[in-house]
Amino acid sequence: MREERGTVIFDLDGTLVDSAPDLADALDTLLFERGLEPLGLDHVRGLIGHGVAELVRKGLAVRGVRLAEEDQSQAVQRFLQHYTKHLSRRSRPYSGVVKGLRELRQAGWRLVVCTNKLEASARGLLADLDLLSGFALVAGPDTFGVAKPDPDHLLRCLPAGHAAGGVVMVGDSVVDVRAAQAAGLPVIAVRWGYGGAALGESAPDAFAEDFDEVMALIPRLAAGAARPRVEDPGDV
Repeated sequence: MREERGTVIFDLDGTLVDSAPDLADALDTLLFERGLEPLGLDHVRGLIGHGVAELVRKGLAVRGVRLAEEDQSQAVQRFLQHYTKHLSRRSRPYSGVVKGLRELRQAGWRLVVCTNKLEASARGLLADLDLLSGFALVAGPDTFGVAKPDPDHLLRCLPAGHAAGGVVMVGDSVVDVRAAQAAGLPVIAVRWGYGGAALGESAPDAFAEDFDEVMALIPRLAAGAARPRVEDPGDV
């Protein structure tokens, strides 16, 4: 049996898959139903990364609408009805992802998706794109009841008794970088996602311009990953 080298935790939207087109379509459909002007793909790209509820809240807020909690919940459910019908109509893996994930598995890495997309939507999208079987775990905010940037979202993706080293996070947003830093894990920030200008100021351990660079960085960062999480005294 091949020895496992460690765990690579991937964000999903903007890191492995360009899912913005289908998210934008669902949000614009929701806005249209409410008599509001659609936002369009370019605008919606900048709203992704904090989960469905935040995406809907921000989308409505751009059009000057702020809802009470119950109405907001109904809007989120309506968005999900639209989105789950077309998870992968226009979403596609980024260049090099399919080949790269296969090679990482073959090299002995345990692969995990940790996303602020609901687990069922994440699994559905990965299944549609024939990527699901390659991951040991897919964790959304509803999987453990916690979401990035909370470091526990990442830490609970790790196997029991994992070594301090041998873990790397890969993401495209400040949310990903902050979660990894709080968890004491090295993090690669990819340039092709939805992170925008703020990503450049987030101080990840490394930036990657393409997936080949991610592949080269993972073993180097994992080798120096023995950085235990610093506990807040209030956690004790």
